[in-house]
Amino acid sequence: MRKLIPLSLALLLIATQGAFGARWTELFNGKDLTGWAEKGGHAKYFVEDGCLVGEVIPGNKTNAFLCTTKNYSNFIMELDFKDDPMLNSGVQIRSEWDDHPTSVEWKGKTINIPAGYVHGYQVEIDADNVKKRWWSGGIYDERRRLWLYPGQLGGDQKEFTKQGGMIFKDGDWNHLRIEAVGDSIKAYLNGVLCAHIHDSMTPTGFIGLQVHHVSDTSQTRPQIRFKNIRLMEVTPKAEKPEPEPNTLTDQEKKDGWRLLWDGKTTDGWRSAKAEDFPEKSWMIKDGELNVVASGNAEAQEGGDIITRERYSSFELVADFKTTPGCNSGIKYFVQPDQHPVTSTGERAAVGSAIGYEYQILDDERHPDAKLGRNGDRRLGSLYDLLPCNEKKKKVAPIGEWNTARILVRGNHVQHWLNGEKILDYNRASKEFHDAYAQSKFKNIPGYCEWTDGHILLQEHGSKVSFRNVKIRVIAAK
Repeated sequence: MRKLIPLSLALLLIATQGAFGARWTELFNGKDLTGWAEKGGHAKYFVEDGCLVGEVIPGNKTNAFLCTTKNYSNFIMELDFKDDPMLNSGVQIRSEWDDHPTSVEWKGKTINIPAGYVHGYQVEIDADNVKKRWWSGGIYDERRRLWLYPGQLGGDQKEFTKQGGMIFKDGDWNHLRIEAVGDSIKAYLNGVLCAHIHDSMTPTGFIGLQVHHVSDTSQTRPQIRFKNIRLMEVTPKAEKPEPEPNTLTDQEKKDGWRLLWDGKTTDGWRSAKAEDFPEKSWMIKDGELNVVASGNAEAQEGGDIITRERYSSFELVADFKTTPGCNSGIKYFVQPDQHPVTSTGERAAVGSAIGYEYQILDDERHPDAKLGRNGDRRLGSLYDLLPCNEKKKKVAPIGEWNTARILVRGNHVQHWLNGEKILDYNRASKEFHDAYAQSKFKNIPGYCEWTDGHILLQEHGSKVSFRNVKIRVIAAK
């Protein structure tokens, strides 16, 4: 019997304005502090140039919070912030304040909270260039359990700060998105999923903007600025139970699907360079097939992996999850006996196996997105040959799963991303042959006429994860 996913994982996160009739509410009017009140310690809060500014009061030794006068339970919240590098800050959600001592229970222990202190979840604004700790987008539990992510509820501290250093815009405006629905809390920084926890200690509470006290005893007055503060209240909606990853439904089996990767072993896969599976660069964990980051070098560590079987006409589906700066790909019609080539088409000593590549890339941060011709190296494109339709491309935030679909019927090929067709081409067309003549593959004989080949998952030195890799053989038309 297939397991039911927990309700917390089945909650529908409303991600667009107007879903279920919901609308964005501006929490800050850009003119004054209507709807806000200070709690906890003391700081100077004021409006300047359309921004809500929080400024440290020298000598104050307690964190201050400017809080909404209304409580919120299930919502999506967005805001922009720019902070002084001296100042730690954060956004409180589902938080509380009491004029008397209170306490919470956690793992059999009692945590006491003094009177007059704000307590609850905080999405951190924490970018310390001196200590090289970039934890903005993490989740902290103010006055209660301290760090939850990275911390007691997940996340590796070294990996977290490495990612934070790549995505935080030092000295510039940064964007936070917070999704709190049921017991699920997600925090995104500049479009990247940074933290995701499941916790139900506080289901409702106010929003608060923190000005953290500073240890500097001088008259320095560091500031944190906020703007575009808006919130959409949403209603949790239970989804239908979904299959466990790396399994097939009865209907999929009837339709001829089979798993290309079983979620547990390396069965059915080998190195593109040898008969055995690579000894490094690939890691199987928690039902995910992961490429281990090694510096973005192309196929120079463990190398690419390919299916042991070859395929001609087929439908391939795979989930993939990227990281900031990621470069990878899913290839088909792969010919492992072909020598890799340079960007100019010359024979290369090392490099990725030759085939047709469904590009996987962080378009915003990886330089490859600006190379090639007309965007033919961006996510979802046929690498170095044909660009995908950017207008139809809907990419999940970095850190969340996307679904690639590749449909091959003889010479007719389609690329799909998250249910949208983003590229449709024919290998016998003049358009394709013209693209081939201008590509790095132009010196490879027979490239346009290959009738079958291996499926490949690329090792490009970037951390990327795969799951639900499945295929069905279909008839060519």
